Amino acid sequence: MRTCRIRTAEGVRVRRSRRTTAGVLLAACALVAAGAQAATADPAPGRAPAPAVHTAAASPEAQQAIADYWTPERMRTAVPLDPPSVAPGTLSAPAARGEAPVARGETLTVAATPAPAAASLASFPQPGGPWTGGGAVAKTSGRVFFTMQGRNASCSADAVTSRNASTVITAGHCVKYQGNWHTNWTFAPGYDDGKTPYGTWAATKTLATPQWTASEDMNFDIGAAVVAPLGGKRLADTVGAQGLQFNGAYNKPMYAFGYPAASPYDGKKLIHCSGNSTKDFLLTKDHGLSCNMTGGSSGGPWFASFDEATGTGLQASVNSFGYTFLPNTMFGPYFGDEAKALYEQAQTS
Repeated sequence: MRTCRIRTAEGVRVRRSRRTTAGVLLAACALVAAGAQAATADPAPGRAPAPAVHTAAASPEAQQAIADYWTPERMRTAVPLDPPSVAPGTLSAPAARGEAPVARGETLTVAATPAPAAASLASFPQPGGPWTGGGAVAKTSGRVFFTMQGRNASCSADAVTSRNASTVITAGHCVKYQGNWHTNWTFAPGYDDGKTPYGTWAATKTLATPQWTASEDMNFDIGAAVVAPLGGKRLADTVGAQGLQFNGAYNKPMYAFGYPAASPYDGKKLIHCSGNSTKDFLLTKDHGLSCNMTGGSSGGPWFASFDEATGTGLQASVNSFGYTFLPNTMFGPYFGDEAKALYEQAQTS
């Protein structure tokens, strides 16, 4: 049985068999930094598998326990969960697969409160640097903290428009990994140098695409959370929410955001990259973007039609993984029908 090395988000190396599901990048050992391998039951004939839903902190007591758990010290020492990466020499020819639709342009939008115009960032393209533009994205983006296999870790996420006004989108590996759902899951929107100006929001439910939970398929490394109200207010009513885009086009201008916490970053500030996206030509149908963000940025939002002046856009992907032989390049899953199904499940949960 042939094996290959995979480096997880925290930089921990594990070994994975070539016989693992094609989802782990077709035996190319796509470093899946956190998702899950629990098999899901076959769906009823003619039905797509439903997103997997995990009940997290359902009671007020459980939510308060999470708030008490995440002290500033624990947040500061949480291990940044790196985007997965594929090591050199582990690639094999991808299996035949259907291509994702390219330009159906089906979108969901939300009106955001306009922010004061910022000074020009001259940031397109931007390979990686602090976001100084303010606007909505500085409030809707945030850090995620959770306990994974006994260790405290961090990712990134974004608040999106939803009927429950409480939905957060992140990466699949930021909610579940190797068959285990993360615990103590909380979202800190607008995180800034140790401060949580809008509070921390405990997840009542976490979700992932069925393709991720079944086989850690990097094409579907998408997760979500539904967070409990805080102080009697819902998340979107407090920080706002971003719109989404499903089944959009490749090779378009994209802006990526996150809280990388591995060197040379420290997780204290919101970082962004921007440029014209590409389509992964190797093993996935993911978007690619020139970006030097590191561990901890996983799950941070990618926006199409982004307006620097207002900090608003349509979320079309998340920070997911990178190839070790393509330095400073981030890949994010294509938001197709599977992502839409996850979103629909989350906002009605």
